[in-house]
Amino acid sequence: MEVESASRVVDGAVVLIDSVEGVEAQTKGVWAQLNRYGVATKLVFLNKMDRPGASFKSALTSILASRLHPQPLPLVVPIASFGCSAYRQAEPGIHGLIDLVKWERWRWTEEGKPSMEALPRTLGSLISVFEPNHPIPSHLVAARTQLLDNLSMHSEELMDTLLSLPSAPDAYLGIESGQILPHLRQASLQNAILPIICGSAVRHIGTELVLDYAGELLASPLDVPHDPQNPNAPLRLLAWKVNWDPRRGWMTFVRVYSGKLTRQSKLLNNNRNQKEVISKLMLLYASEFQEVDELPFGSVGVILGLKHTRTGDTLVSTGAPASARSVLRDITPPPAVISSSVIPQSHADLEPVQNALESLARTDPSVRVDIQEGQVLIHGLGALHLEIVEGRLRNEWNVNFEFSKRRVSYREGLGFGAPNSEWDTWDTDVGGGKRISVKLPLIVRPLENGEEGDPVWDGNKVLDDRGNKLPAPESVPVGPLSYVVQGVASALSSSPHSSLAMTHVCIQIPKQALSAQATPSILTGAAAGVLRQFFRSAGPGPIMEPFINLKVTIPEGHLGKIIRDLTEHGGEVLELGAGSTASADGEVSGGFSQEGVYIPPVWLTPSASDGSLRSSTSGVKRAIHGLAPLSQFLDYSQRLRALSEGNGTFEMYAAGFKEVSEPRQMEILREIGRA
Repeated sequence: MEVESASRVVDGAVVLIDSVEGVEAQTKGVWAQLNRYGVATKLVFLNKMDRPGASFKSALTSILASRLHPQPLPLVVPIASFGCSAYRQAEPGIHGLIDLVKWERWRWTEEGKPSMEALPRTLGSLISVFEPNHPIPSHLVAARTQLLDNLSMHSEELMDTLLSLPSAPDAYLGIESGQILPHLRQASLQNAILPIICGSAVRHIGTELVLDYAGELLASPLDVPHDPQNPNAPLRLLAWKVNWDPRRGWMTFVRVYSGKLTRQSKLLNNNRNQKEVISKLMLLYASEFQEVDELPFGSVGVILGLKHTRTGDTLVSTGAPASARSVLRDITPPPAVISSSVIPQSHADLEPVQNALESLARTDPSVRVDIQEGQVLIHGLGALHLEIVEGRLRNEWNVNFEFSKRRVSYREGLGFGAPNSEWDTWDTDVGGGKRISVKLPLIVRPLENGEEGDPVWDGNKVLDDRGNKLPAPESVPVGPLSYVVQGVASALSSSPHSSLAMTHVCIQIPKQALSAQATPSILTGAAAGVLRQFFRSAGPGPIMEPFINLKVTIPEGHLGKIIRDLTEHGGEVLELGAGSTASADGEVSGGFSQEGVYIPPVWLTPSASDGSLRSSTSGVKRAIHGLAPLSQFLDYSQRLRALSEGNGTFEMYAAGFKEVSEPRQMEILREIGRA
């Protein structure tokens, strides 16, 4: 959730990719998050270039193979060694970089101290800078030529500049960086190119260049769409992270999207309809705090003293007009797929544990806490997430408890039966022998095949009378609609048949449902009541469980055992392929084309030369792509280690909820005590 929260508020991002492994499943997940929140610009740093097996070429082609971007544009060329012997002996390492844009040579000592010098602008002089017979100089002209040619495809002005040059082989070396950077920045802002830098962060190689180019190429708050700013612009900010600090108390990290925040500002939490008072405003520089008097438009800072704000809430000025009180786009966590009951060690520990869980849910919106049949259940994104939650509860809140056995979170779909004719009428006793009847004609249907649910509603869709998606209940402005929405959320959280959360249900709230004359509590109870009556009369629906996409890379000799284990545990094989992302002839299967993209030669990173070719031609490594139920693969790391004799690796990521067979449905119902 840390990356999810940060992705919501940044305008640019530096994405690290392992030069040995290339693009991995986690890389794709982070990239999808950045795209989902519309992060305007990205820069890639190919890290760990000093490791054996690191490959500048393979890492770059993996970006194309994974369809991250069709136009990766390397801004640097790595120097494995300033001596020729390392290239002949295939020794790993990186000792320098050539900045193709500013035409500079960077060199690092063993202690990580950098030195930089400008390179000559002619080929003859360039060769003299390096050791005789060094392979790098002859390649630099071609590398810079292709960089400028590719960039000129996105700038007519740069194209005209290049066309006016003489036809000498080294003519492109005379182009100054000041003639390149404006076009490079514009292409980055338009997402036409993806700047690539490489190096080794642990040895500080390339980190200076990353910081320089981040400042020159990534978007500023003024480069992305925003509200018109003037001295009287209404104040709006998003709390993108809430954290508890033992010394400072609740720290709310915010980004100012409109207006200017001062210590005198009076804030209203739009999501909670609660007023907040600022204690201090701070800027955070790594672990250092600097107290300030104001946070202007576009800035990111920390507020101390807020009591009700949670991660993802929108804050506005208490005096802002109604038109300025719209809720900013929330931070949407993935659906919870695993749960565990939290058992206090004694009755005296119950209240501290509940307070700690409430505080934890305030900081992490992906954590969901509810009570079922007297048990306190905590839901998370996976086994690792629950381990982190357990550690935070013990270390940050010092509470005494135990976690029960972890259990996959299942879902129930809508039943296929026809509801009775009176399902939309709810009767209740309001005390004193008086009964009240409320009619809420909601429109309820299952999602169609291919119709996507809303992550905010855990895979369901809740619409207003015009068919527009409604936000989470706490984000709906106070009024009849918000009371009905709260009841809808309550009904969807627990099926009357299995107590599982409902999913793949579409509910529309027409205007007639908002015209009932009733108190807020009655409206909320009526909405929950009529929906439960609908679910009950429609009968039990299909049970769904979370599935994962699985990629297992193993030596070919273990292929049969791994496939058999996958199928025996309810999975299916989708595809068999080579472990490498690129094929032997350099074509990328299913990815973007390499045509028109600068693909560096293999020898630039000599330690990768033998390994890369061997893995793509000999077929020693095989990759199995499969689809499997998460419940059967919670302990897969241990199982794979035994099956592959420690030589297998795997990646898994969520594939959503899918219906299960009738025998599996009975197993699940027995597991949750409903059969």
